[in-house]
Amino acid sequence: MGNRGDVKRRKPAPDEEADAQASGAKLKRKQYERELRDLHVELVKLQEWVRHTSSKVCIIFEGRDGAGKGGTIKAITARVSPRIFRVVALPAPTEREKSQMYVQRYLPHLPAGGEVVIFDRSWYNRAGVERVMGFCTDEQARRFLDVVPSVEKAVVDSGVILIKYWLEVSAEEQTRRLEERINDGRKIWKLSDMDVKSYTRWNDYTKARDEMFSATDTSWARWNVARSDDKRRARLNIIRHLLSQIPYEDVERKKVKLPKRKVHAGESTDARLRLIPELY
Repeated sequence: MGNRGDVKRRKPAPDEEADAQASGAKLKRKQYERELRDLHVELVKLQEWVRHTSSKVCIIFEGRDGAGKGGTIKAITARVSPRIFRVVALPAPTEREKSQMYVQRYLPHLPAGGEVVIFDRSWYNRAGVERVMGFCTDEQARRFLDVVPSVEKAVVDSGVILIKYWLEVSAEEQTRRLEERINDGRKIWKLSDMDVKSYTRWNDYTKARDEMFSATDTSWARWNVARSDDKRRARLNIIRHLLSQIPYEDVERKKVKLPKRKVHAGESTDARLRLIPELY
């Protein structure tokens, strides 16, 4: 199987992309949507290959609050089947789960054959928010960092393709995004009390991130870092990189042709339908 890092790109207008990047300009919506459409086609091909070959793919997204994890995951899953691409975002652990081996509650969510599982935050909570916010001791965090490479080695050895992403957002852009949540009724739910408390601990999170990378960036489970101040560029770059990491191939499908049908006049039951008010 060939690596798919050579996904064909639409060519932007002459020097448009280079000029935009050099000036720090955000990627324009039309160009973003053109590129994303092509990548969605490739994600569907990946989906069909995963289903056809019973492959197992696990993708982890980590990063600070407001780094863009949720939006990236939505961009990946927008045009694929939720029965193949499954998103896992676990709530705070129950009392029973707190008494278990730390990674135990994550293991049942790992992919079976024919599945792509995306973790919106993962077992790395222990190395990040739990450590910084005092939900675990330093000793527990160090023990986790010592053990997790072996756990991930066992996961990979079982046949899972494991890909880890860290979204790197600047302090200024994080502030802008969190302030935007305060003033947007559609996003206020994204800003928890914990987010507000953790906002003041930028340096602590940086230290925790660096120690996490040092301990868990292994040859079998690398950390891939994506700059995410420009959300659109980050999403495209991540999807393209993701596709390059999986040796998927086109799966031949039979051409679909709709059969003929007859609709007989006078047999409509529309009059019995309880229609909602059409206000738009």
